[in-house]
Amino acid sequence: MCIIIDAFWCMNISLKLPKNGQRHSETINSRSGLSLLVANTFESRQSPLAIICQKASEANRLVEEIKFFNKDLRVHLFPDWETLPYDTFSPHQDLISQRLETLYQVDNKNIDILIVPVVTALYYLPPRDFLNSYVFFLKTKEKLDLNKFREKLLRASYSPVSQVVAPGEYAIKGGIIDIFPMGSVLPYRIDLFDTEIDSIRTFDVDTQRSIYKVNEIRLLPAKEFPTDETARTRFRSQYREIVEGDPSKSLIYREVSKGSNPPGIEYYLPLFFESVSPLLSYLDEDWTLILEGDLSLGIREFWNDSTSRYKLLRGDAERPLLDPLKLFLSEEKFFDEISSLSRISIKSTEEPDTYFSVLPDLSINRRLQDPLINLRTFLFEHNGDAILIADSPGRRETIKSLCHDHAIATIDIDSWNEFPNTTGKLAIATGLIDHGFILLDGSLAVITESELYPQQTRTRNKREQKISTENLVRDLSEIRKGDPIVHIQHGIGRYKELVILDLGEGSTEFLAIEYADQDILYVPVSQLEIISRYSGGPPETAPIHRLGSEKWDKAKKKAAKKIRDTAAELLNIYAQRASKKGLSRRLDENGYAAFCEDFPFTVTRDQNRAIEETLLDLKSEKPMDRLICGDVGFGKTEVALRAAYVAVADSAQVAVLVPTTLLAEQHFQTFTDRFSNLPVEVRELSRFRTKKEVTETIEGLKTGKIDIVIGTHKLLSKELKFSDLGLIIVDEEHRFGVRQKEALKALRAETDILTLTATPIPRTLAMSMEGLRDFSVITTPPEKRLSIKTFVMSFSRGIIREAVLRELKRGGQIYYLHNEVSTIEREREKLNELLPEASIRVAHGQMHERELEFVMRDFYQGRFNILLCTTIIETGIDIPTANTIIINRAEKFGLAQLHQLRGRVGRSHHQAYAYLMTTDGVKLKGPASKRLEAIQLMEDLGSGFFLAMHDLEIRGAGEVLGDSQSGDLQEIGFQLYVEMLDRAVQSLKAGEEPNIDIQIPQGTEILLHAPALLPNDYCPDIHERLIIYKKLASASTTLQLEKIEEELIDRFGLPTDETRTLLASHQLRITGKALGIFKIDSSSHKTTIIFHNDPLVDPMDIIELVQSRSDIRFSGPTKIICEHDDYNLIEERAKFIHSLLAELTPRTSKAQLV
Repeated sequence: MCIIIDAFWCMNISLKLPKNGQRHSETINSRSGLSLLVANTFESRQSPLAIICQKASEANRLVEEIKFFNKDLRVHLFPDWETLPYDTFSPHQDLISQRLETLYQVDNKNIDILIVPVVTALYYLPPRDFLNSYVFFLKTKEKLDLNKFREKLLRASYSPVSQVVAPGEYAIKGGIIDIFPMGSVLPYRIDLFDTEIDSIRTFDVDTQRSIYKVNEIRLLPAKEFPTDETARTRFRSQYREIVEGDPSKSLIYREVSKGSNPPGIEYYLPLFFESVSPLLSYLDEDWTLILEGDLSLGIREFWNDSTSRYKLLRGDAERPLLDPLKLFLSEEKFFDEISSLSRISIKSTEEPDTYFSVLPDLSINRRLQDPLINLRTFLFEHNGDAILIADSPGRRETIKSLCHDHAIATIDIDSWNEFPNTTGKLAIATGLIDHGFILLDGSLAVITESELYPQQTRTRNKREQKISTENLVRDLSEIRKGDPIVHIQHGIGRYKELVILDLGEGSTEFLAIEYADQDILYVPVSQLEIISRYSGGPPETAPIHRLGSEKWDKAKKKAAKKIRDTAAELLNIYAQRASKKGLSRRLDENGYAAFCEDFPFTVTRDQNRAIEETLLDLKSEKPMDRLICGDVGFGKTEVALRAAYVAVADSAQVAVLVPTTLLAEQHFQTFTDRFSNLPVEVRELSRFRTKKEVTETIEGLKTGKIDIVIGTHKLLSKELKFSDLGLIIVDEEHRFGVRQKEALKALRAETDILTLTATPIPRTLAMSMEGLRDFSVITTPPEKRLSIKTFVMSFSRGIIREAVLRELKRGGQIYYLHNEVSTIEREREKLNELLPEASIRVAHGQMHERELEFVMRDFYQGRFNILLCTTIIETGIDIPTANTIIINRAEKFGLAQLHQLRGRVGRSHHQAYAYLMTTDGVKLKGPASKRLEAIQLMEDLGSGFFLAMHDLEIRGAGEVLGDSQSGDLQEIGFQLYVEMLDRAVQSLKAGEEPNIDIQIPQGTEILLHAPALLPNDYCPDIHERLIIYKKLASASTTLQLEKIEEELIDRFGLPTDETRTLLASHQLRITGKALGIFKIDSSSHKTTIIFHNDPLVDPMDIIELVQSRSDIRFSGPTKIICEHDDYNLIEERAKFIHSLLAELTPRTSKAQLV
């Protein structure tokens, strides 16, 4: 029976720490119990503690658990570089930032508990006075000398860039300084008024827009070593003393002498200083050390690896290595360093110790009549209090429901601090605690899911908070020299470069396009709306046109005729869908808002748009058929959850269809978590469920008792009957066969369907773009998510060993993909021989389902390091600790499949690695080579959709409605094809025959006889300028243009005259395009306006305008000329032209076409 106890135990149980440099040891049988002891020990002692762990995984666990037991403690993990000794990689800037921040807080006594893996503690660090001599502060209203500030930043190793995105970078743009200080979560924008700091604001890395103001910022150095001239001189001097041979032959020596920092320079850190210090020398005498695990074993393993790597790599003349003793503490030196501090060694045991006794078997056995008999017996016999810690809110609801069904009373508590106030019932909280324990005096028992479900998956999917971001204009931002691009009037050529030319009216920037016979066409950057990226097939086979030939016009007209028939067919399909009425869903605003509050992350802009579009679909009477395309982990599931809520709240049932059993289990967990506070019944239908559970689920769906069902293709079987199916959510539709898709098609007529995918197949994508299916794209990555470093190489056992050791060093796990079941056991033998320090298990689709389930769950719980598997993991459980994937024979996979497989890693804030290994000695040809090149180039987060576009180019879409491969796409490019199709549909909707000239999108040329560009000193980065030019060209409303202008002012300061002219020309372009104007040519005293042959205004309006104004006259059928006063200022001239055009009214039906 559980009884109530006082709160005294919470503070009473703590470690007995030694004093005055003494040491003693303790034996503890509970790893999580140690976390409670540490949290309480600091509370009772109020002096800082440093925990040195044998393994990195233990250090990560302790950080989470100590924070659970006392959320007010300042707990810092000192992270590893996450590189192997003598690696040619440099650590990620975010890790350096976290390390320097932690060192600074240790030195300034702003830390309660420091946790560090022993291997990390062996590395020599900069001397203690380094940080303080390079740190500096900035405050508002202070004077700032830019030259001196630049020198300070240079001394502190900050890098000048055109756009700040990572810690340790800065950009000075006139009176605006962007800087990302080390140790800071956000970068800052400093606004200068002359030489005074007027304001300091944080800003968003992705949108580059300001967020909120601050009064002061602190700048730590950007590297763990100085990079000023004094330090480089010292480096060269010490290098010549220590390293044998000619220094000029060394790449490292040459690069440092030139002033750059080559990758892997961190392993030469001691050469930058007179002396270096270990981490332990940063700790004063008031610190107490807790030594967890067998540190000697950890140190010896590290030294074995370091010395073997040193012997293997030392012969490289370009990268001579420093002796390991100059970089790392030896075992003897490490224990010497800690001898002056009070310390306690913690050893593990299975037996009862002086703090805890071992919990009995509490496992749940569903085969018994009373599955909770073990737990019930324990609670009855236990004479103290008990708390059960579930992994998530959903798991808490599942366990509570089970307890209530078997007459065990429970009470919810929100945090550990609330626990002593419970009323004798079994308290249930949520947290990530590894294992349970019971206090020796029996006053408290802590139970976790590890005891209840020894084989159950633990949901440790801790994600970072998301931030909003602007979508990049990817169309031209991805273009490289030599890529084919389409000019609407002149056809397909190849992109050459951005050039600045002066044609007698000041400098203007042009995009240079090379056509056949090496002819060059220069397109002003103010007219980029008539340029698009070619995507109708492989870039190298794009048809390059000859300037002035008729071939392009013929190709456009031929495509236009074919497109007219496709448009008519599309309209017919639109009409059929519109005539079938679905059920309009009512939205309970209050309940929906409460449901949304349970989402623990910030909804990104893309996500928000996708959610709003989905809700509008659900509220309309037309059956929904929407495709949500977003990269792995970018929030597609949240869109589905909210759609499911709307359907369930309106008394409809929801079916979630997934391709694999593992994914079904993952979604079941997610849906249960989110609906845990609502009276919603969620069930799973898969082979992991017993026959009895499956029968109950099928019956519940028929009677309407079950609201949401998640399962594999079994959901589509005819025996399954729903009471009121209102919404089907399909995850990874491309994984289903033709028969399943036909079954879905039959449901589409009256049931709402929401499809989620990271990489749609080309035809699905083309259908979405042509309007057959509604389409939402999410390209916003979560904050702190790093792109996956991707390497394509021939098979190499040396690289495999290095990749695995790099991952094991930071406590991570590895996928090794070998897609042949017949030889997978032989591959395991080879890996065991290559990697004796790793534990390896096998998973493939031919295994018995229970065996496969246990392997996957053990991998999730970190019980082994390497999962040797087939493509069964393509859509599987998310494992944040697995951040390296090695794909054997990568040339045999498709682009979408490679992207999906690569997406298995990189689920946390750690740098992830993907090694795509091709068969040794086999030369790749054609599409296989292109696919590997494409996936390596597109490392960017959110690139799944753009890889699908690439796949569309490599494979072609084919005719969307027919069987034949469409030659029109090849001839004119996908983008122009889709645009022309859209215009044809709009014409037919308006009841007009599509006009071939109108069908081909036509812009308005603006000539103001003044430089119109982003000057080099205003926006120095060419790539950035190209993106902004394309953003301006893509703007179709005045509001969009105003937002771009706001962004320019925010990022680069007030626009220059040339930039104002550029903005004015785009404003005129937007107005002119709506009126069907071909060209506006305006000088200081005369403006010429030329209309298209079929303008978008009533011709009578133009005639009346000319007749009513004496300063305007006709010059031919489509041209009017206006003589006016001298308007030398561009703003005045633009204002005059706008007033002139305001007297013309666009014809609605035709204006919709632009």
